[in-house]
Amino acid sequence: MKTSPILHTERLILRSFTLEDASDVQRLINDPDMASTTDEIEYPYEDGTAEEWIQWCHEWFEDGERTNLAVTLRSDGTLIGKIGLNFRIHLPYKDAELGYWIGKPYWNRGYCTEAAKAVVAYGFREHDIELIYAYYFKRNPASGRVLEKIGMHYTEYIPKDPERHFFEDTIQYRILKYEFIEK
Repeated sequence: MKTSPILHTERLILRSFTLEDASDVQRLINDPDMASTTDEIEYPYEDGTAEEWIQWCHEWFEDGERTNLAVTLRSDGTLIGKIGLNFRIHLPYKDAELGYWIGKPYWNRGYCTEAAKAVVAYGFREHDIELIYAYYFKRNPASGRVLEKIGMHYTEYIPKDPERHFFEDTIQYRILKYEFIEK
């Protein structure tokens, strides 16, 4: 069985989710302010959904589709969010989408930027990809600042278009492998 990497940063440990994380996942996600920052989450988050999602995380990793990591504090192991890469490795694609959420009690502390930098470095170092991209809702400029801080640059503004599965005005950023500077 393949296991997800464990990544260490100055203040964080990024690791696989376990079923023991389910109650924390549900608690963090069941905040309407946090849930509204991403289209990855259905709100309200019903009982049992976190356990099912954690099982999917392991299956996606086994299949080489995605790496979803729990963002935890290095000091005490508290789960504060999720970060991951969704790989498109079939020709002509050699890229991945960066996705993340951080629980509201942990906003504005630089945790997302720290985790994103580590995951982008991991993606370029350990996978055969040339590009990592990310989307954020236009009404959430804090997410855009995270992407800028890790070296990504603006790619495209996508107006709300439900037919293309963009239910809000969305902005895309990206970074090429040769542009990324690992510090």
